[in-house]
Amino acid sequence: MYNLFKFIEDKRGYKIPFKFKLVYDPNSLTKEDLNVKSDLDLRNIPIKSLPDGLKVGGYLDLRGTNIKELPNDLKVGGSLSLEGTPIQSLPDGLKVNGSLILINCTNLKSLPENLIVNGRLDIEGCKNITSLPSGLKVKDDLDLRDTNITKLPPDLQVGDDLILYRTPLAKKYTEEELKAKYPGVQRNIFII
Repeated sequence: MYNLFKFIEDKRGYKIPFKFKLVYDPNSLTKEDLNVKSDLDLRNIPIKSLPDGLKVGGYLDLRGTNIKELPNDLKVGGSLSLEGTPIQSLPDGLKVNGSLILINCTNLKSLPENLIVNGRLDIEGCKNITSLPSGLKVKDDLDLRDTNITKLPPDLQVGDDLILYRTPLAKKYTEEELKAKYPGVQRNIFII
């Protein structure tokens, strides 16, 4: 299969879309099915998990799904959106070459150690996350609005802006104090 949006033919000769197989018969997926060369939009598809070995060359959109966990070996060449899903944890070694969007993932309690995001990391509204892991590197903005984060790792690296609106940190420190405390933030720190 060249990508997941093409139709595949089962043994009876019926044309079945990959999304249908993913929802109703995930065991029938082949290794070739799991290598998606472009974007994969699974938004609002009633799936609870993804198959092991999935590689997406572009953007992976999982908004509106019932995904609670991701496979350990998931690789995403573009951005990954899990906005509003019941995701509970992210696997160690998750590779996302674009942005990681976790807005309103209220069941998520932590991020994996040494997470590298080559775009923006947005965890706005993730109320159960109270701290960030050591080794976190974000190439663009890090948006922590409306979280309960009380501390940041001293080795935090942010290539663009750190956004702390409506967080305990924004109430405790001034922007200047935060800039002195976290020199790995390359641009601005916003607390208002």
